[in-house]
Amino acid sequence: MSLNLSADAVLSTTRSVRKRLDLDRPVPKDVILDCLQLAVQAPTGSFMQGWQWMFVDDPDKKQALADMYGRNFDAYRNSGGGLGGLADTDPRTRRRDAIRSSSEYLRDNFHRVPVLLIPLIAGRTENAPVFAQASVWGSILPAVWSFMLALRERGLGSAWTTLHLPNEKEAAELLGIPHDRYMQAGLFPIAYTIGTDFKVAERLDLDGIVHWNSW
Repeated sequence: MSLNLSADAVLSTTRSVRKRLDLDRPVPKDVILDCLQLAVQAPTGSFMQGWQWMFVDDPDKKQALADMYGRNFDAYRNSGGGLGGLADTDPRTRRRDAIRSSSEYLRDNFHRVPVLLIPLIAGRTENAPVFAQASVWGSILPAVWSFMLALRERGLGSAWTTLHLPNEKEAAELLGIPHDRYMQAGLFPIAYTIGTDFKVAERLDLDGIVHWNSW
């Protein structure tokens, strides 16, 4: 199924989806592979295409990944991490409670998502200079975002999460990933969305974030 959205509509309405993930509707593998075929059209540094894509639909493995995510989510939440310290007039503050609620919902239901994705990129950036880090991450981030855009066009949604990564090595052992050669870029729930009427989000004004020629 295609929503036949314009490019601008896809770009401006692809949201992080949590509460509106349909946890009970199966996601066919061919739909995922269609999205991935588009995603791997994204550019990579030196044309290396050093990505790998780990999809997980085994219930026990999903539960194990959800447990890792949940432990770290709880620690992060209890430490006060998040949108704290912003002015009441800041648009991000107005969304704080809704974001917290949807994040907690995903934390409690991660194991129920039909499919999980862990994108991987060759190389490790520990102690690497900034230019090397940028090259590696710049070779996976465009493809992952393209994948999320392709999901949106087909009536599916996801959210970019990273809170399982303190247990990256444990996740690698669970899934047989060669941890010494590949980095995990995140943990992505994949599901059809409940409704497809996502809207343009409120963002900070460009005046406060744009610079020409100097800061």
